[in-house]
Amino acid sequence: MVVDVGTLTSIISTLGFPSTESFLALLFIVLAVVSVIVVVSTIKPVLDIYPYTYPNARVRGRMGRLFKEKDFSEIIESNDIEEMKNYLRGVPDYAKYIDKYSLEKVLDTQLAETYDLIARIAPDNSKEAFTFLLKKWDIKNIKSILIAKKAGLSREETLEFIVPFGTLNDKLDTLIDGENINDVLSGLEGTEYPRILEDLIPAYEETGVLLPLEASLEKYLLENLLRTTATPEEDNTSFLHKYVGNIVDANNIKTILRAKVDGLRFDDVEPYMISDGYQIRQWKLKDLMEAEDVAGVINGLEGTDYAPLLSEGLSKYSETGSVATFETVLDDHVNQEAKKIALKNQFGIGPMIGFLNSKEVEIKNLKIIARGKREATFTSSMIKEMLI
Repeated sequence: MVVDVGTLTSIISTLGFPSTESFLALLFIVLAVVSVIVVVSTIKPVLDIYPYTYPNARVRGRMGRLFKEKDFSEIIESNDIEEMKNYLRGVPDYAKYIDKYSLEKVLDTQLAETYDLIARIAPDNSKEAFTFLLKKWDIKNIKSILIAKKAGLSREETLEFIVPFGTLNDKLDTLIDGENINDVLSGLEGTEYPRILEDLIPAYEETGVLLPLEASLEKYLLENLLRTTATPEEDNTSFLHKYVGNIVDANNIKTILRAKVDGLRFDDVEPYMISDGYQIRQWKLKDLMEAEDVAGVINGLEGTDYAPLLSEGLSKYSETGSVATFETVLDDHVNQEAKKIALKNQFGIGPMIGFLNSKEVEIKNLKIIARGKREATFTSSMIKEMLI
């Protein structure tokens, strides 16, 4: 159908436009807005992925260097710790540390180096969380120094437990050289740690128990790590929040299960809990602690991902009375969720989370093997069963 100019002008006037030009101007604006919406919706996924292009290239290169099942089998078959260390001398990531430190410190240092790499290459929208993760090594070092002070270890003995990564490198000498825990606290001036520890020092001096100080440091790390990811901007930060949230929930559940076995009340462990967890909020934590027994705790988790996973371990717990089975299940859940994130988000933050988690698993497995090699009663098959 052909519409002549006069008819078109009449239609435009009927629509309330004073002239054809005003109608065309509005039509142009509408088309421009639609075009912008289409372009933005098309380009946004690309813009979300682009910052991760370089970090993921670095990470994928390192993923290929992680130990495979065959590597672990060969290490397990080594006759002793020295043979295990000889194997690691052939692996560049470990070779640079193997003759400088004890084996335990070699493994921790290589893991810390991985955390440091991820923090340095992380894009801006996830850098705060990965940088905060480096405080894991601050806290490990502070805890090691506190334990060393209590045990009366020398400077050289204390250094065996110190990992040369984190944000406290310029303070480590002062902390190690302090004569007591109060000196350590003074050496931490200018950091966030004194306010976490200072109120607990009187109780420590009275009881000699370091647990409250150590637990408060761990709580600070996990609580604030969850906070740094608590307002997800898009898929990448949302996946990071989920990964961190799974770690926090797993830690809370472990604490509750241990407390229940030890007959502790909610008030005894509440100071060590991360109250604003991921799937498990503060009110739920209190309900779980008020459960009659371990089975009641697991029943109380109904509606979360954890109930069906932990229910399967109840029969083994009934036989052994040990919550180790549940702890293994929770660790495995964190690992599996990290793998899922890595697969779902292959062009964003997924590879970084997957790599960091895989490196954690590699280090844990190497520590399991090392522990097995030091125990004459541990066979190769027993060590294999213990691997994550």
